[in-house]
This record gives sequence, C-alpha cells and structure tokens, in this order.
Amino acid sequence: MSNENKSIYEFDFNLICEYYSNLERQGPGSPEATLKALGFIDNLTPQSHIADLGCGTGGQTIILAQNTPGEITGLDLFPDFIKIFNRNAERDKLSNRVKGIVGSMDNLPFENESLDLIWSEGAIYNIGFERGLNEWKKFLKTGGYIAVSEVSWFTEERPQEINDFWMEHYSEIDTIPNKVAQMQKAGYIPTAIFILPETCWTDHFYAPQAKVQEEFLKKYAGNKSAENYVGFERYEMNLYYRYKEYYGYVFYIGKKR
Repeated sequence: MSNENKSIYEFDFNLICEYYSNLERQGPGSPEATLKALGFIDNLTPQSHIADLGCGTGGQTIILAQNTPGEITGLDLFPDFIKIFNRNAERDKLSNRVKGIVGSMDNLPFENESLDLIWSEGAIYNIGFERGLNEWKKFLKTGGYIAVSEVSWFTEERPQEINDFWMEHYSEIDTIPNKVAQMQKAGYIPTAIFILPETCWTDHFYAPQAKVQEEFLKKYAGNKSAENYVGFERYEMNLYYRYKEYYGYVFYIGKKR
C-alpha cells in the first residue's frame, strides 16, 4: 500500500461521497440487525421524536420508519446523501414523518430533552464514541434511548497488523466491556449489546461494493485519487476477511437515567 492509501481522511471527500452514494448502506449492517436493535426499545409512540445521526442515504432509517411510529429526522454532513435520503423517503411514502437535513454531529439542531431515541449506525466514530454518548445525552428525554453500532475488539490481544490499522484509523476502538463502561459512565443504563453477524459486512457492505468499484474505476480511469481510494477499500476488506475473529461492529443500546 502506498502512503496515499493509509487513511480515509487523506482522500477527496467528494469522491468518497459519490462512491458511497451508490450503496444502500454506508457501513456494515442489515435490516435484520436494525430490527433486532429496535426490538430492545419500548418507549415509542406516534408522538415520539427520533434522530438518526450520520444517516447517510437512509438505508437503516427507512427500516426504522417502516417499523416504528413517530417522526424521524435523519442528519448527515453530506448534502448529496440527504438528497438521496429525502428522495427515498418520498418514494416509500414516508416523507410526511421522515425528513433528512444537512448538519453536523457536533452541533445538533435539536432542543434539549426533545428526543425519545437517538440512532446512529456505524457513524458515531465521526465524533468519537465516548464524546458522542456524553454530548448527545442532553437531547434525550429522561428514559429515552440511544442505539449506536461501533467497531469494537472481540479479544484483549490481536495481531499487530490489524491492531496498527485500527489504531491509526480510529484509536477509540476498544473492547466491548470497556465500551459498556463508557456508556454507564456517560449516564446510560446499558439495555442490550450484541455483535453484528459477519453477513452485515460480507453480504450487505462488501459484496455490493464490487460493482460500484468497477463502475467507479471506469468513470475515473487514470485518476490516481479514485484508484487509490478503491485500493484502500479493498485493503480494508481483505483485512476484515483475515482478522474478522478479532473485531467487528457491535450494537450498544442504552437508556438515559
């Protein structure tokens, strides 16, 4: 790998946005995993207010909306994702209670204690797990829920290559017990924790990228930045297949005390 491939943050975010705009999900997950997590949340009514932070194009948000009452606001930094999000909500006749807005996780546009549920699949890393839990809590009503999926270590020790990769890209990666402790310290009662199955990575995240990569490379033939980004994604995928017993995504669900 060249130095250009070492960090996602070195790439043109317009290219990254275009790449992921062609995928239903912008991170590991599945409708089944979304529904399983939703099954641990019991306070939702037609008057509930839900925020999906880092919603991307809304693959998981649509599943939420189809299986829960209340109003949902999807928030993402990328305008192109939000355009697709709102188009999909309209397509599925959900736009009367599902709306996507452009915004940042570290400057949420909600009133304090106005939300019944904060949802974030594979996105809280953008602000940091511990920081997100602490800063977002004020927007939840007492007894409200937070549900986030976060990359986590399954073991106390792991091979140097995968340890170095994740420490470089997301140094907050930690073991499940340490993440649960952070959730408790932030003022939540952990109500459910479960590991996302491998299919959330293989079938729902990596497999759909094959065609996207082929078309992306064809469109940007000779563009080193585009080629390097696809190389980075393929490298990360190969690491997962080699070291998947050591890490993965975990859903953490907590109730505000």
